[in-house]
Amino acid sequence: MKRFLLATVGMAALGLGGHASAADLAARPVKAPPPALTSVYDWTGFYIGANGGWGQSRNCWGLVPVAGAVISDGCSTRGGGVFGGQIGYRWQMGQFVFGLEGQGDWADLQTSRQSLVNPAFSTTTKVDAYGLITGQIGYAWDAALIYLKGGAAVTSNRYDVWTTVGGIGVASATATRWGGALGVGFDYGFAPNWSVGIEYDRLFMGDANNSFSVVNPIVAGAQNRIGQDVDLLTIHLNYRFGGPIVAKY
Repeated sequence: MKRFLLATVGMAALGLGGHASAADLAARPVKAPPPALTSVYDWTGFYIGANGGWGQSRNCWGLVPVAGAVISDGCSTRGGGVFGGQIGYRWQMGQFVFGLEGQGDWADLQTSRQSLVNPAFSTTTKVDAYGLITGQIGYAWDAALIYLKGGAAVTSNRYDVWTTVGGIGVASATATRWGGALGVGFDYGFAPNWSVGIEYDRLFMGDANNSFSVVNPIVAGAQNRIGQDVDLLTIHLNYRFGGPIVAKY
């Protein structure tokens, strides 16, 4: 009986000692999970795309006699559709984006009005194409980009003079004009290499003298001085070559 009691007490003592030792051990440290890996859109790379939308051309005609000051012959404004494409390169530094772009569009912007100087005739100006060569500077929030642009603009124009009664064409001329362009736009990267955006541009084409192949029927011997400005609102779809994202913790 004594041996049994001694054995029982010994086993109890060992159990208590084991529990005490386990309690004295330091808790195993808990490691924090690694930071999540996120994807940041990168605007750097060459791109090509298409655009389409609406344009409005304002044209003011004047007459320049052989001797004397310019005689105003009235202004007219008319809108129409535009469609074309663009190609360019963008380079992102931090959140700033710099770019260079070339754009060419077909257009149907035609304005007409009756001559103020000689109401027996009316005049028409048609912009059938235009191009832009511009630089860009923008600010990006991941896949969103807002930017300003500016540079050179060129328009292809046709000028016509016709009789107000009967609509008979009596004189015509064509001209390619150079001017300046300013614009603002917003692009959004909706897929790894694809972006869509909206853009507004103003073309400042200035004034230019034009001579018809025949004697000017409005005022014989006079040149036509035509001032032109163009407003454009277009939707752009671009495909960018290269890696679309940059890994960032």
